[in-house]
Amino acid sequence: MSAVIGSSVPQKGRAMEKGLIYGSLGVAALMLLLFLIDLLAGFPFGGSPFAVVDVFGIIAAGVVGYLAYNASKDLK
Repeated sequence: MSAVIGSSVPQKGRAMEKGLIYGSLGVAALMLLLFLIDLLAGFPFGGSPFAVVDVFGIIAAGVVGYLAYNASKDLK
């Protein structure tokens, strides 16, 4: 018998679904923050030449956030 010290057991079922939902909410919030900062301050991606990309990025972050929120409501 060999035991691995410090290994974690993969989550299954409801715990895994919650983790995926919270992870996608975090990614959506990070995307929204990055694209808003770029649109307003021009810092991470170069600003004004990519304003259309910033707007589409904000829309995509909103869609991902909405889908994650809706999935969390279905999970409860």
